[in-house]
Amino acid sequence: MKTSNGKHGPFRADQVGSLLRPQELKDAREKKKNGELTAEALHELEDNLIRVAVKKEEETGMQAVTDGDFRRQSWSGDFLTSIGGVGTMSAPGTTGQTETEVGKVVKNWNPPTPTTTAKLKWPEGGIQHESFEFLKSVTSHTPKVTVPSPSMLHFRGGRGGVDEKAYPDMEEFFDDVSKVWRSEVMDLAAAGCRYVQFDDTNLAYLCDERLRARAREIGEDPDQLPHLYARLINNAIADRPDDMAITIHLCRGNSLSRGHAEGGYEPVADAIFNEVKVDGFFLEYDDERSGDFKPLRFVPKGGPRIVLGIVTSKFGEPESKDDLNRRLDNAAQYMPEDQMCISPQCGFASHTGGNILTEDQQWAKLRLCVEMAEQRWGSAV
Repeated sequence: MKTSNGKHGPFRADQVGSLLRPQELKDAREKKKNGELTAEALHELEDNLIRVAVKKEEETGMQAVTDGDFRRQSWSGDFLTSIGGVGTMSAPGTTGQTETEVGKVVKNWNPPTPTTTAKLKWPEGGIQHESFEFLKSVTSHTPKVTVPSPSMLHFRGGRGGVDEKAYPDMEEFFDDVSKVWRSEVMDLAAAGCRYVQFDDTNLAYLCDERLRARAREIGEDPDQLPHLYARLINNAIADRPDDMAITIHLCRGNSLSRGHAEGGYEPVADAIFNEVKVDGFFLEYDDERSGDFKPLRFVPKGGPRIVLGIVTSKFGEPESKDDLNRRLDNAAQYMPEDQMCISPQCGFASHTGGNILTEDQQWAKLRLCVEMAEQRWGSAV
């Protein structure tokens, strides 16, 4: 395994990536949609707001800084639809989000499904290249890029989400998926990026029996999918520089302070910790829907850093440091503590809407992670 040993990430105190969108940005996007603002004016505003956000991230003590997804509508859609041959299909049924209590799991949630309609093609010039270049120019800390995982082009639709004329052989499809992500990773590496995170809801959804059953309904084997997705990720990052950190964020959905799946990591833990050749995993652990820490026993000693998301990004009330220390003590029963880090369990805004907390509370959550890391390990790096 290539490893950064924390030099470029993950850090003792880290963050998943997305930040609450300032109202000014939301208003500007609406004006752009209505033809009242030019793309150039929106881009300039994004630049200015990212500068402000980066400064605040640095002030919290975070070594890894992101652009907060300020240039995206959602964490995955903008990226996936930038790939040649990819479109989206609205899922049947309703989301049910307006009928669900805040903080609960939305069990009848049906997101749009990425579909492959033609041969996949990575866009020349890259997808995140320009955004990374700007982020790099406005920080002295480690600029972190987040992208959806390669599994996002498969899990929701399975074979039915891939045009059979374009890809009569699914192995050719999987090979092209990895090639697209490999091109993106290597393009970012050439631009100087040394910290990339793959956001993977699907490995976490495979912890939920309801969603495992849905995978079976579309002809997939939920016991084999973790191994398939490990292969896609490994092939995508095989050529990265030795000093480039790659991490995986496992998420059960985090939209408007609501979730979309539940269940502990037991069904996927052995496969992901021992097969996926990355430097770290961001694991959601802020409430009971993520299960207990026992699956951490599969973490190999001397292997990846495990970033424990025991600080919630869904609500603004601060966690007790005593409670957080007790949870870290509990986790240390199952894995080496010197491989642990701490972060919020997810980003603060997986799409423009964001979670139900204030910006001040958001910054306080990041600062809390830094303070906990400094107290626990003597450093946030």
